[in-house]
Amino acid sequence: MAEPAVVEFSPTPDQYAWTFGGAAPVLEVEPGSVMRLWCDDAFGGRIRAVTDLASASLDPRFLNPQTGPFSVRGAEPGDTLVLHLVDLTPARDWGASTLVPFFGGLTGTDRTALLDEALPETTWIYELDRARGTVAFVAQRSSFSVDLPIAPMLGTVGVAPANREVRSSLTPDAFGGNMDTPEMRAGVTCYLPVNEPGAIFSVGDGHYRQGEGESCGTAVEGAMDVTLIVELVKAGAAPAPRWPRLENDAELITVGSSRPLEDAWRIGQKEMISWLGELHGLDRLDAYQLLTQLSLAPLANVVDTNYSAVTKLSKAYLPRTDPYGGLHGDLRARAARL
Repeated sequence: MAEPAVVEFSPTPDQYAWTFGGAAPVLEVEPGSVMRLWCDDAFGGRIRAVTDLASASLDPRFLNPQTGPFSVRGAEPGDTLVLHLVDLTPARDWGASTLVPFFGGLTGTDRTALLDEALPETTWIYELDRARGTVAFVAQRSSFSVDLPIAPMLGTVGVAPANREVRSSLTPDAFGGNMDTPEMRAGVTCYLPVNEPGAIFSVGDGHYRQGEGESCGTAVEGAMDVTLIVELVKAGAAPAPRWPRLENDAELITVGSSRPLEDAWRIGQKEMISWLGELHGLDRLDAYQLLTQLSLAPLANVVDTNYSAVTKLSKAYLPRTDPYGGLHGDLRARAARL
């Protein structure tokens, strides 16, 4: 068996992308390639101490720097881009989280316009203990502290949007993007619709851990070493998903992004109904009924320009099936050999 091509890329700050779409690819890669990447944190490394405050340290035009974008040889609209996350390893010994003025789930915002004052700007630094696999939460207004297990994930995984649209790297939508779901972790396979020739995908926004919903708007933000495998499913082999789909060893997962939050949930539910139809030939009403009894619906984010909601379905309750020709299992086997 031929060894897969290995692509290594660590961007310099002038190579960061700040959008999905609208940026020229930095590299072209072949389907089947293994990519070893470095991704900066959402703050671009500018929050390093509890004295670093968002308003003084950050430019809102330059948040969520993306590693990429990358073009995939042979990818055409109608195809499905497949990204298998092999490994996510914190690239720094600390992560940061902040309160940003008028941003977050429990404050007034520019869309939920209230007369409340902004919450006081505060920064928390989480020191990483690699040996124990923990980050330390230290309260700012008391002596409380607790070690939390790391759960590395990527906040942003996305392709160029359709119709030559350009979207901020802060935005999640049908192209993926800033979904901020803890499901985007090592061992998962992500399926995305190809909208433009080459797919033009990027990844970034490493989180050392994050609760569902990302309540205050920032996770434990940290730079990440990423290993992933790129694959491509051509249009004739399977229909491309309309919205991001994920698969792990135990579950099928869909993600919807919109406002209001119930519309994000509806998108994920409808996409799962479509997936059940493709896999099992279920009529949409039968799939709707089955989903009603089995689905889990954790939040991904309730703070971004679009909210994101997840729909999960355990494979244990479904007849054995292999989405996309068993590609997830094949990618897991390839990852094990790396």
